[in-house]
Amino acid sequence: MRELVLNTDGAARHNPGPAALGVVIAENGQVIKTISEYVGETTNNVAEYLAVIRGLEEAMSLGAERVQIRSDSELLVKQINGQYKVKNEGLRPLYLLVKVLMEKFTEVSFLHINREQNKEADWLANKALDAKN
Repeated sequence: MRELVLNTDGAARHNPGPAALGVVIAENGQVIKTISEYVGETTNNVAEYLAVIRGLEEAMSLGAERVQIRSDSELLVKQINGQYKVKNEGLRPLYLLVKVLMEKFTEVSFLHINREQNKEADWLANKALDAKN
């Protein structure tokens, strides 16, 4: 059973503004893939959701059955885990897409981590922003 850990981060400069995502995919503690992509003009919260979506899509293509997503976005993690309602209409379709993607796996868990534990995903998001500017 393939089990992957995804550290995800979204970044937007000027919120809303130019935005990007970063994803670090690890298996058994070893990084197997990184993603750094510009996503256009949007908000930080949308970029956070897009990072999770991109990570889940990649985990699917890698044949993962179990996925742990680690994010420093407390809002995203608490919304996905059902502790917060999704009140922002711009986030609702992204939230629903994450829920649909989660059904493709045997198990998906979300863990809120602090920014210090998410430095590489943050660096990847900012790298994509810097490349665009």
